[in-house]
Parts: sequence; C-alpha cells; structure tokens
Amino acid sequence: MEAVDRLIHLLEQAAARGAELAVFPEMALTTFFPRWNLNDDAEIAGYYESQFPGPQTQLLCDAARKLKTGFALGYSESVEEGGRVRRFNTMALVGQDGELIGRYRKMHIPGSESPEEGTTVHLERRYFEPGNLGFPVFAYRGVRVGLALCNDRRWPETWRMLCLNGAQVVLVGYNTPVLLDEAPALAHLRMFHNHLPMQAGAYQNTVWIAASAKAGLEEGQALLGGSCIIAPSGEIASLASSVGDEVITHRADLDLIATCQRVNFDFARYRRPSEYALISERAGPLE
Repeated sequence: MEAVDRLIHLLEQAAARGAELAVFPEMALTTFFPRWNLNDDAEIAGYYESQFPGPQTQLLCDAARKLKTGFALGYSESVEEGGRVRRFNTMALVGQDGELIGRYRKMHIPGSESPEEGTTVHLERRYFEPGNLGFPVFAYRGVRVGLALCNDRRWPETWRMLCLNGAQVVLVGYNTPVLLDEAPALAHLRMFHNHLPMQAGAYQNTVWIAASAKAGLEEGQALLGGSCIIAPSGEIASLASSVGDEVITHRADLDLIATCQRVNFDFARYRRPSEYALISERAGPLE
C-alpha cells in the first residue's frame, strides 16, 4: 500500500505540471525480488499481481480518472493460461478514465535461473518467462503508444518492431544496478550505456521515449536511476537529477517525428525489407 501511495503522489505532481501521460518504473509495486534466490513458493507468490487493477492498484486507477492523467505501470503478473500458471514481467497502460487500455509482457528476460559465480545475482529468468504478446501499440488520445521494460531497451529490435507497428511514443520502465560484479572495468560507463541504446533507438526510429527508473538504495543494492525523456532527434529533453522520488516532464512535439523522418528515416521511402531477405538467402547458411 505504501508503494501505491507514493505512486499516487507522483501522479498528482505530474498532473499539476500539466502531464497527460506518466510512466512508472519496472516492478514498481515491489522490491526487485529477482536479486534473491527464493525457494518459498508462498513468499514468491506474494510478489505477483493476479489481476490488474487489483484492490490496491485500483486506487491508482481512480487517481488517474480524477486527475485525467493516464499512466504506464510495471508489475509482476501471475495469470492462468493454457491450464497452467504463467508469470510475466508486465507493464500496463491505463487511460485518463482510469480504465486499462492494454498490457505488454517483457520479451528480453536477462540473467539466469540460479546464481552464477562472479556474476551479480540477477535471477529474472527464474521468476519470469518471455512475453507472449509481441510488441503491441495502443491508441492513447490519438497518439500511438508502445511499451517496453528494462533489458528490452538494449535491443534494437525492440524499437524497430514498436515503430514498424506505428509507435510515436514509447514508455519504458527499468531497474538497473549501479555496479555489475562481472564487469568492474565498465563501471564508469553504466549511465552512458543506460542512455545510449535509448537515444539511438529514438533517433533511428524517430520516436519519443519516456523512461522511468528506480533509483537509490533498495534492499542493499544501489540502483542507477537516470530517468529521462528523449526526443526523436536522439537528444535528452529532460533528465532526472536525483536518486529520490522525482518527477520530470516535457511537452513532446509530435511534429518533430515527421521532421526527423524527412532527414534520414522515412521507413516507407528508404526501408527495403524484401531486398534484405533476398540478400540473406544468397548468403546461405552460416557454417
């Protein structure tokens, strides 16, 4: 309940600044429990939402309706499909009326199923399976909105698929540790590598990106933060400056998308998927 109260307070701040749509971090309702090697099934089940909205998240949806400000929220989802319980790392998109518009299930699940020596404990594959909804794009007040979660942002196909599906804005939630045990030599590049794929994705696909991160110390692990809003030009238009609860806003000029497309990335004019496939066939299989 404390997490929901904090989210409502942040949504109120965003609405007071004139925001029409907000994005919250990945797994915003709980700690990032995949950092632990848990074995108690009842304890594990307690981290998942079996419905959305549920009794507590309905309060956040009610606030959205009152404030007329929609939001995207990352959470751990448990659902029965195909006669079995399935668990996904999920993001829900809620409209200004407080109603669920749609959801996305994280495609790129990082980490492992059990601890590995010399590697930061990150057992996301133990607790989640890859998403099965593809890269859907939803209509939000006349704007086409896509969703992504954490590790998705590092893969170019995430941005390409969302934008081929018509996204104008992509909302991202993430949790990223400040340090990785397996790569101490790259520690000074953590924030650079955080923003780099998102800026490249925005530029190459002419899309607005709003990315929201947990920050500060959580259960003994320092989280990177770096929440940002990125323009289709690849520029960071707004950037968080602290590791506390913070709201950043920017009024996105959707006309900038067309401007950037005219420069280099008009998919309809320049992209040639049929030729790419032909070249691949000529190359033959890899030995």
